[in-house]
Amino acid sequence: MRIADINTVDLEQLHALSIGVGWPHRADDWQFARELGKGVAALDEVGRVLGSAMWFPYGEDFATIGLVITSPRLQAQGAGQWLMDHVLTQVPQCNLGLNATRAARRLYRSLDFTTEAVVSQCQGEAISAPPAETPPGAELRALDISDLAAIAALDKEAFGADRTALLSRILPSSSGFGLVRNGKIEAFSFCRRFGRGQVIGPVAAASDADAIAVIRPHVVEHAGKFLRLDTREKSGAFSDFLSRCGLSVFDTVTTMSRGRPWLAVRDRHTAGTPKIYALAGHALG
Repeated sequence: MRIADINTVDLEQLHALSIGVGWPHRADDWQFARELGKGVAALDEVGRVLGSAMWFPYGEDFATIGLVITSPRLQAQGAGQWLMDHVLTQVPQCNLGLNATRAARRLYRSLDFTTEAVVSQCQGEAISAPPAETPPGAELRALDISDLAAIAALDKEAFGADRTALLSRILPSSSGFGLVRNGKIEAFSFCRRFGRGQVIGPVAAASDADAIAVIRPHVVEHAGKFLRLDTREKSGAFSDFLSRCGLSVFDTVTTMSRGRPWLAVRDRHTAGTPKIYALAGHALG
């Protein structure tokens, strides 16, 4: 086996790799990730792709890790450890976060990652939600590129790191809504093509009511179609709303971190301060 820059690898080979482990990523989803992050692929002696790993820097001291995949026949031979060792040499000074599948948790624990929270992958054929009033004193409107700075500032407060580069890539390729009070965006959501259908995320808001207000238009638009949203919300009005809209929990992954706790901002959440209600993606955070 040898290591190669993931940008030099044929997209269809990466697509075949994810299909082999049952992940929904299309070739376009791989390209989206490659444009945002850095990564490596494991190649055999004839150039077949048998593994991958990527990392996504946010600022100077934090990165998320994702798309760590090994061919099933290599999973018991230390390929995941080998790929992760390579990644860790590339980000030696960074605090790290990732969302681990059940099969990968043992590997990450051996690399000093600690468990923080459970992410629920909520998906299904969307059911259009009943009409609802916009929260008092707020206006719901579509987002455009002129909103990037305001969205990035809100996201940084909720996420704990600067994701301007990610948001600048998501915004023009997604449908987005913002909740505005007194001329200021206080919640936002995006919905874009991914996997089997559409995925909602990221979503940032200061309350369940605001989060529901910005995702409801996406549910209405895609009623009767496959829709997905990944969230760490376990209960409450937001979680209940997802269930009513046909987005039941299909699977879970585990948020883990190494270095500074990833979800420190979330743990300090108080009324009136924003938090992340829906992930941008398992790899992107």
